[in-house]
Amino acid sequence: MSGRTEGGAVEHCRLLLCCFTGIAALSPTAAFAHASDRGHVLLLPTGYYIAGGALAVAVSFLILALLPPDALDRFWRRRLPLFVFGDGLRTTISLISFAGFAILVTAGLFGSRDPLSNPLPLVIWTLLWVGLAMLQGLLGDLWSWLNPWYAPWRIISRLIGREEEAQEMRPLTWLGSWPAVILFCAFAWFELIDPAPDDPARLAFAAGLYWLLSFIAMLVFGYRGWSQRGEFLTVFFAMVARFALLERNEDGRDGDGRLNLCWPGAKLLAAEPLPPSGVAFLLLALSSVSFDGLSKTFFWLGLFGINPLEYPGRTALVGIGSFGLVLTFVLLAAAFMLAVILGRYLAGSRHSLGEAAGLLVWSIVPIALAYHIAHYLTALLVDGQYAIAALSDPFALGWNLFGTSEMQIEAGVVAGADSAWWLWNLQAGIIIAGHMLAVLVAHGLAWRLHPIPARAALSQLPLTVLMIAYTVFGLWLLATPTAG
Repeated sequence: MSGRTEGGAVEHCRLLLCCFTGIAALSPTAAFAHASDRGHVLLLPTGYYIAGGALAVAVSFLILALLPPDALDRFWRRRLPLFVFGDGLRTTISLISFAGFAILVTAGLFGSRDPLSNPLPLVIWTLLWVGLAMLQGLLGDLWSWLNPWYAPWRIISRLIGREEEAQEMRPLTWLGSWPAVILFCAFAWFELIDPAPDDPARLAFAAGLYWLLSFIAMLVFGYRGWSQRGEFLTVFFAMVARFALLERNEDGRDGDGRLNLCWPGAKLLAAEPLPPSGVAFLLLALSSVSFDGLSKTFFWLGLFGINPLEYPGRTALVGIGSFGLVLTFVLLAAAFMLAVILGRYLAGSRHSLGEAAGLLVWSIVPIALAYHIAHYLTALLVDGQYAIAALSDPFALGWNLFGTSEMQIEAGVVAGADSAWWLWNLQAGIIIAGHMLAVLVAHGLAWRLHPIPARAALSQLPLTVLMIAYTVFGLWLLATPTAG
C-alpha cells in the first residue's frame, strides 16, 4: 500500500524517474503515468485521456437530463431473483475469521520482521483493505459474515445471559457515526502518515488493541449499535456494498433472505439521507485515498521545497502529511457542500441543506470505490502474490501449509511498457466509469428531492461540474510523476 515497504522495486522505479525526467521536459504532449504505489513511469499522451474523461462525464449528464424520469426509474428497479441464502453459517464463518485474525496477530508479533514475508501487513493492507473492498463493491456485504467480532460477541453474550435487544443502547443514537469518523481518521493517519504502518509488530499491536476496544464497545452498546456507528470498517464496507450487483432481502422467514441481481448502484437510490456524520465519513473515505495519491507527487512535494528525487522518507513528512490529510478533506467537503447549496438555489429547493447533502452524498460511493480500486490495483496484483506465499509460512519456520511458500512472485505483471500501458488505461477507465455512474446515481437521487425533471437537472449542474473537476484531478494523479 501507499508509502509502505516497497521492496526492491522502489530503487528500480526511482531510476526510471531519473531517466524519464529529462525526456519529459522535451515532450510537450507526454506525461508520466503512475500505476498506484509501485510507481510505474511511462510516457503517455495523458492529456487526451483527461479531456476524454471529462467529456464523457459531461455528456452523461446531458443525456440523463433529457431522459424521462420514469424510464430511469424502471431501469433502477429491475431485479433478477436468484436464490434464498440464510444466516445459518454466519457465526461459524465469523469464528473462523476470528481464529485467522488471532493467528495473524501472533505472526505479526513473533514472525518475520520483513513486511513482504509476514502475512499480517499483507493481509490487512492488501487482501482486506484492497481486495475485500473490491469484492464488497461487486458481491455485497461479505464483511458482515467475515468480520472477527460477530461470533465472539454472540458466544460471550450467551455466556453472560444478555439478549441482543437488551444491548441496544439509545445514547449512541445522538452520536451518529462520529465515533466511526474519528476512528477512520485515525486509521487513515496510521496508513498514510505513520512512519512504519507495515512493521509487523507495530501493526499487530494496533490491530489487536483495536479489536479488543471494539469488542468491549460491542458488549456495552450492542453489536448492531456499535458496528453501525462506531466500527469504521463495518460502516465503510456497508456503504461500499450498496454499490454491489447483488442485493439480499432481509425480511425472509427465519432470517433467510433472497439474493437478487441488480444494476450497480441501484441500492443507493433507496438509501435514506445520511446524518452529518455519515456525510463526513463518505467524504473522508474519498479524500483520504485522494491524498494518498497526491502526497507523493512532484507537485505536492515541491510546494514545501522538497526535492522529489531525494525523497526524505515518511518520518520527515509527518507534519506535512498530517496537514495535507486534513486539508484534502476540508477542501473536498467545502466543494461538495458548495455544490449542494448552489444546486438548491438553482432548483428553488424547499428541502433543508442537511437533507439534500445527506441524500446526494450517496453519489460519492461510486467515485470513492473507483478511486480505491484504481489507486491500489497494482498493490493488489503484486503484494497479493506475496500474501499468498506468506500465508503458507506465517511464522517463518519453513512451513508450506498451502504449497505456496516457494511460489515465484511475478512482479512482471506490472513491469515494462506493455504492462504499464494496459494498467494505466484500466485505472483511467475505472475512474471515468465511476464518475459516470456517480452522475447517474446523483440524477436518481435528485429526482427524489425534485420530482419536476427540469428542477432536478438544474440542481445537479454544480455537482456535475464538481464531478468533472474530480475526474480531471483523478486522471492527473495517475499521470503525474511521483516519488517515494
